[in-house]
Amino acid sequence: MSDKLQALADHLAAKRAGDVISTEVVHGELTVTVKAAAIVGFVQFLRDDAECRFTTLVDITAIDWPERVARFDMVWHFLSMWKNQRIRVKAAVAEDEMCPSIVEVYPASNWYEREVFDMFGILFSGHPDLRRLLTDYGFRGHPLRKDFPTTGYIELRYDEVQKRVVYEPVKLAQEYRQFDFLSPWEGAQSVLPGDEKRS
Repeated sequence: MSDKLQALADHLAAKRAGDVISTEVVHGELTVTVKAAAIVGFVQFLRDDAECRFTTLVDITAIDWPERVARFDMVWHFLSMWKNQRIRVKAAVAEDEMCPSIVEVYPASNWYEREVFDMFGILFSGHPDLRRLLTDYGFRGHPLRKDFPTTGYIELRYDEVQKRVVYEPVKLAQEYRQFDFLSPWEGAQSVLPGDEKRS
């Protein structure tokens, strides 16, 4: 299987040399890193080329790297039922940069891109209806960014007296506590796997 994936990686690097930054086959999976601006043409090639035929878009997500200049990695997963292969495509996107939408090539990407916009705040140029999908219209922030507070900013509840949904600032019932254990079994009388980390 790795030989077939390496052959596919070589094929993509040769045919789309201007788009492909790097290819890597690890643990039986092919990851191709491309330039974000080239994503539409690249995925169209993946779909239409006879050696690829990746006709199924499986998922779109992102990874947040707050310390990087290009903060996000956009990640697309495709399946070729014709060739019985999967591929992961990645592209780095800066926080103030828009990623081209692939809706024209894969219509199923519509809601995936809306989810990535909602959770990470990444904007997609050319998307027909880019709005929040999982959070409320007045929601502040993007929950899957690493700098988003774990408690959120507001809480939402139904008020019986007012007979409506009310928004309130989050109030913590206790002080934030820092648990700094090296092992969940610290304090146990016997030595358990993982306790060697204590020394």
